[in-house]
Amino acid sequence: MSLSIGKTNEVTPAPKKGVMPAKLAGNTLWYIVVIGLSIAMLFPLLWMITIALKSNNDIYKIPPEFWPKEFHLENFLLGAQSINFGQLFLNTATISIVNTLGSVMSSMLVGYGLSRIRFPGRKLWFYLFVGSMMLPGIVGLIPLFHLYSDIGWYDTWFPLIAPAFFGNPFYIFLARQYYMSIPTSLDEAARIDGASHWTIFTRIMVPLTRPVWITMIIMSFTASWNDYLNPLVYLYTDSKWTLSLGMATFAGSFAGVATTKWNYYMASNLLYMLPPLIIFFIAQRYFMQGLGSLGNSAREK
Repeated sequence: MSLSIGKTNEVTPAPKKGVMPAKLAGNTLWYIVVIGLSIAMLFPLLWMITIALKSNNDIYKIPPEFWPKEFHLENFLLGAQSINFGQLFLNTATISIVNTLGSVMSSMLVGYGLSRIRFPGRKLWFYLFVGSMMLPGIVGLIPLFHLYSDIGWYDTWFPLIAPAFFGNPFYIFLARQYYMSIPTSLDEAARIDGASHWTIFTRIMVPLTRPVWITMIIMSFTASWNDYLNPLVYLYTDSKWTLSLGMATFAGSFAGVATTKWNYYMASNLLYMLPPLIIFFIAQRYFMQGLGSLGNSAREK
């Protein structure tokens, strides 16, 4: 007779009564709240789409009809023609692209210098950049207006483009924090092989920091695309206007609220919203990684 030592059978305790129903109820409540908030946030956009597809008379029906009976797709063409959409779109795209390139490139270079190059006063400069974010942009509006007017830049695109090439404090902060999370051993190995700072920046840092500069591109392009104050202050000739100015004067070009062609206005607004939305949806994964890296580096510090 052989004796065998068997393993003790572990009996898992049964879940307490009421735990699973309570968890299910909590999850259900959570989903209901999230779905309700999503609908509340999307409802204005959906209502905007329905107005863009209606005739102007159908907009004022009481009770209002959410879903149009007839789709007036010609509203997009007629609304665009009402404000010379093509010219304004080209102006806005040119300014936004140049602004994005200038702000991202300059901010990435300054962030690299503050994080990887040791020089006297490096921390002081970083604190100055961070501290400048506390100042509202309206503070320098009047001095800059006098400056640009004196050098002959009024009614040109230069006041809208030139400041971007001097860096953005928030983008510099974002780039610097991301650079600090990259081991310096990569720089040291590259310098041993004879690489310069420019080579390290372009061939090592730029590929490794893809999430952060894609985040900058999205934020910079969106901010420049939606900028209203600066074009309003510096641009006088309507052929140089941006879409933000054109859309702001759209409703005011008619005699009153009752005669305002809101279907044209909403259709033009949807076209105006498309480029930033397309860019965001294409690069949203990198956008979330870039913002997440900022939080991780802050916790590490």
